[in-house]
This record gives sequence, structure tokens and C-alpha cells, in this order.
Amino acid sequence: MPEMSTRATDAVAAPPEHATGQVPAAGPGLAASITGLRRAFGGRTVIDDLSLSIPSGEFVALLGASGCGKSTLLRILAGLDTDIEGDVTVARRRAVAFQAPRLLPWKRVWRNVVLGVPKAGRAQADAVLTEVGLGERASAWPVTLSGGEAQRASLARALIRQPDLLLLDEPFGALDALTRLKAQELVGELWRRHAPAVLLVTHDVDEAVRLADRVVVMKNGRIEHDIRIGLDRPRDVGDPGYAPLRGQLLQWLGVH
Repeated sequence: MPEMSTRATDAVAAPPEHATGQVPAAGPGLAASITGLRRAFGGRTVIDDLSLSIPSGEFVALLGASGCGKSTLLRILAGLDTDIEGDVTVARRRAVAFQAPRLLPWKRVWRNVVLGVPKAGRAQADAVLTEVGLGERASAWPVTLSGGEAQRASLARALIRQPDLLLLDEPFGALDALTRLKAQELVGELWRRHAPAVLLVTHDVDEAVRLADRVVVMKNGRIEHDIRIGLDRPRDVGDPGYAPLRGQLLQWLGVH
């Protein structure tokens, strides 16, 4: 397979956790397009002939067992891993939020938000921090934030980049159950307001059904299943269609 092109794009500069990479920009109507992707580490193939398209504005959740290559795929789309084979094109403006917020402890919250974004200043930081409910914490030190607040600051740092593709790598995994539900609601609100395409890597089937337009299941380095979630929003576990979808996804994940 041909190696992926690494020609430069005009992507917005970003710190490592929001790196935009140097890959060709996706075409009209697509936030990401992947064909024949392969990634190996030494003699072990993690992603093998994977193909996936993410239309602009679509919310896609990615499920799969640990070690199946989900986070590797996300890092490739983020431009953090380019030692690959295949064809990958991605929206020029993209941002990443990981499970660990990765805030720099020696910079106040608002300075963490604008880090790596040319021309962005306090006013822009205050605007996005207010949007995620942290307007009064802009001048705080990261060490004083709760886990949920730190994750919201990470979302603000992604949001200020006005991404066409938002990549979320298990961003709620370290949160308690109640804080996790509130964070999910916030991500859903931000997606509806700003309309980026979203790729959410998660182990939580309910989270995937609650948030996504489509859920894809990865196995053996490939996309094995791809299902559209046709339930009305906001999603309710009492919806007659919810349990069958959840059950189907669990079955595909090997949970019976």
C-alpha cells in the first residue's frame, strides 16, 4: 500500500495534545476519510486495511475491546502518528481532548486554553470558558480544579480552535458517574451549537448510544460493524428502540 502523504496543510498551530499533523485535508462534505489504513508496531499489526468516512458535522462513537486500535486510530487522525500506510485525509482544523486533561500546572486556566493558538487572548479564553461553565475559574491554577472542571477546561482548549473535527479519547473515563453524565450533556450541547464532526473513543455502550449519530465497532484492526442510531434526541433509556440497540452493540463486543 502507498504511504500516506505528509505534505503540509494550513492547520492552526497547537500544542502536542492538540497537534494538527501534516496530512491532506478532507474533501467537501467530509471531516475525515480513511482507506486501506495499516499501522504496525514492530511485528504486530494494530490496524489492518481499515476504511472509514466521517461526514462533516456527524457524531461518531468508536467502540472496541482494549487493544483493538481505537486510540491508535484517533492519534493518526490527530496527526500524532504518521508512520502508517494507506490514504488518510482529515479536516484542516481539528482538536483533541484526552482522558487526562493535560493542563500545564504553571499556567492559569485561561492561558492553558489559548496555548498554541495564535492571536487568541483573554477575551477569547473567557468566552469559551463561560460556554463550558468555567467563566469564574479563568484565573484559577489547574491544581485547584476538580476532575470535572479540568476536563471542561480541556474541552474549552479544544473549542477555541473552532475545530471541524473534534477527537475525544475517552474524555469521561476518569470521572465519577454523576460528573460523567454532566460532561456527556455538555459535549452534546457543544456539538449541537458548533456542529463539528466528532469521533468519540469510548468503552461505554450507553455513552455511545446516548450521544452518537453512528456507532462503529472495531475488531482485529478493522471496522467490523457500523450502525446508525435512529433514536430521537434527547435519548431516553426508556425508548423502545434503546434496549435493542444496546443489546446489539454488546453482542458485537462479545458481551452476552
